[in-house]
Amino acid sequence: MVFIGIIALLAALDLLIKSAIEDQEEAGFPKELEGSGGKILLHKNHNAGFSFGYFKDHQSMVQMIPLAVASFIGGMLASLLQRKGNIFEKLALSIALGGAVSNLYDRLVRHYVVDYFSIQYGKLKKVVFNLGDLFIFLGAGIILIVEIIKAFKER
Repeated sequence: MVFIGIIALLAALDLLIKSAIEDQEEAGFPKELEGSGGKILLHKNHNAGFSFGYFKDHQSMVQMIPLAVASFIGGMLASLLQRKGNIFEKLALSIALGGAVSNLYDRLVRHYVVDYFSIQYGKLKKVVFNLGDLFIFLGAGIILIVEIIKAFKER
């Protein structure tokens, strides 16, 4: 049950921030995130495609592929939840699914994903993303680390 709570909490957090961004006038963006010392800028971007706007003219594909991937991740998590152990895998899938659910909601309801911040460092300055994206990357990163550790233990 904890892992379902993680999914709901992370998705809700990202969706609340997206809603707050959407409620603001476009003219006020980009703007500095208070307390970031200029290292994080807030934006109000609508991405109708995949990352960097790819396939924005193919809405059904942009909606169905993430739905299939989120369903697959959910199935993997449901399978793992039937067993004891595998805490890090369960946590990783829950974190990734929290981000995926938030972005999937955007795709299916808004028909675009709300991206709202950029990190002012190197090439990252050009990329605007949301917490859901970070949760997906974090979950994938944890899975990668777990699998690398497993591979070393099996040697």
